[in-house]
Amino acid sequence: MRKQQTFSIFTGILRRDLKLAVRAPSQWINPLLFFLIAVSLFPLGVGPEQNMLREIAPGVIWVAALLAAMLAQDSLFRADFEDGSLEQMLISSRPMSMIIMAKVLAHWLVTGLPLIVLSPVLSILMGLSLVGWWALLLTLLLGTPILSLLGAVGAALVVSVKRGGVLLSLLVLPLCIPVLIFATAVVQTAGVGLAIEGQVSLLGALLALSVTLSPIAIAGALRVTGGAA
Repeated sequence: MRKQQTFSIFTGILRRDLKLAVRAPSQWINPLLFFLIAVSLFPLGVGPEQNMLREIAPGVIWVAALLAAMLAQDSLFRADFEDGSLEQMLISSRPMSMIIMAKVLAHWLVTGLPLIVLSPVLSILMGLSLVGWWALLLTLLLGTPILSLLGAVGAALVVSVKRGGVLLSLLVLPLCIPVLIFATAVVQTAGVGLAIEGQVSLLGALLALSVTLSPIAIAGALRVTGGAA
């Protein structure tokens, strides 16, 4: 019975946040358009030479994905803070970790998943081979949830700060550097035909660590900042 109640809380928060995202499409369309435009400009800027595009593609795509993810992070807890529902969540008997994971999953579904769906188009645009695209797809599947979790930590810390987007970026971007390094290394290594198991294992370890520790950090940050409405 306890497990069923926890699952119903999780699915209820998830459905609620997805419905809110559908009603406010700019929150997920703007980061997606930024991602597309940022990646598309590089072939125009550096020229159509395939070898050069293939070499810079992993870094370009991942930097654009990181910045696009940051654009939508500030609103993760903002609406709940402003209407007082966040304070009610904090003082309720519901498990805060389930609420947080549901909100982070909803954020990833509307921001991270579309980036993954667009990866074949961007791979063709940047001249990546089929092996390179598979490696890029794998890194996005492992890496974008980490970005959402780390971004949620920053969003919880600045939830009471008006226009805290810049501060959020300053807090979160340094934490995302290992993800950026390992993800680009996977794609570059796969492109030259070498084994990628080591880098992929490191990304998987970062994801497991983020899933385990981030909800604790987010809940603690929200208890400090979320009640100061």
